[in-house]
Amino acid sequence: TVIDSEAILGTLRRHFDLRPDPKPRGSAPAELWQVAASADHPAGTDGVIASVSHAFCSDCDRTRLTADGQIRSWLFSTEESDLRALLRGGADDAAIETVWRTAMWAKPAGHGINDPDFVQPVRPMSAIGG
Repeated sequence: TVIDSEAILGTLRRHFDLRPDPKPRGSAPAELWQVAASADHPAGTDGVIASVSHAFCSDCDRTRLTADGQIRSWLFSTEESDLRALLRGGADDAAIETVWRTAMWAKPAGHGINDPDFVQPVRPMSAIGG
C-alpha cells in the first residue's frame, strides 16, 4: 500500500507546525520540512521521500553501491553491476570506473512503478540499504 506524501504531511500537521525548508532540495530524495518547537518537543527537521506520489527521478543523480559490491543505478533496478568481482579479480581503476559510469548513464528517466509491466526487483530496497 502506498501512502502519498499529502496524507503523511496531513497527519504530521495535526501534531506539528511544519514549514517548508527554505534550502534548495537539489538531488536529495527527501523534501524537508522544518518542525517548530513546542512545549511538547524541540524544533527539528522532517523529511518525506515521495518517490511514488511525487516522483523526483528527473532530478536524481544517485547510484548505490550495495554492501556486497553491486552497483544499482536506481533503487527499483532489477539489474546490478558487479564491482566486487572486478575488485577481487584485480581490475584497475579505469575498468571499475567504466562499469560504474556505464551503470550510471543507463539510469532510466523514471522508476515506472505505475506502469503495468513494472517488475519489483528480487532484492528490495530494505535488502540493499534503501
